[in-house]
Amino acid sequence: MTNFGFESLEIYQLSNEIGRTIWDTCSKWKHFDKETLGKQIVRSADSISLNICEGYGRYYYKDKKLFYYYSRGSLYETFEALNKAKERNLISDEEHKIITQKMVRLAVKLNNYIKTLKPPPTEENLTF
Repeated sequence: MTNFGFESLEIYQLSNEIGRTIWDTCSKWKHFDKETLGKQIVRSADSISLNICEGYGRYYYKDKKLFYYYSRGSLYETFEALNKAKERNLISDEEHKIITQKMVRLAVKLNNYIKTLKPPPTEENLTF
């Protein structure tokens, strides 16, 4: 199997795990619930890892950072959709707690990863 590099990122692995959990959860819902909130939460959860991959593949620093910010936004969107699922009794308190804990871990790791990104050195700031 080809490896593009992002597969080894912890933020990618955790975001994929969250996406699978959301998919498995929503796939058990009734038709109306799947068609409304279900599709939205699956899309936003999938967008977390998809934007991580796209950011990883970008060449320019600002592009990379932008896609990691998109990923973080999708994480927050997924969290709110998860809250709505709990309010509508589509998931149990325990399911909500388990998924939320993973999402909080990812938020911390994603923020820390974003902080590590540095612009490439320019001729002005090179030291010899």
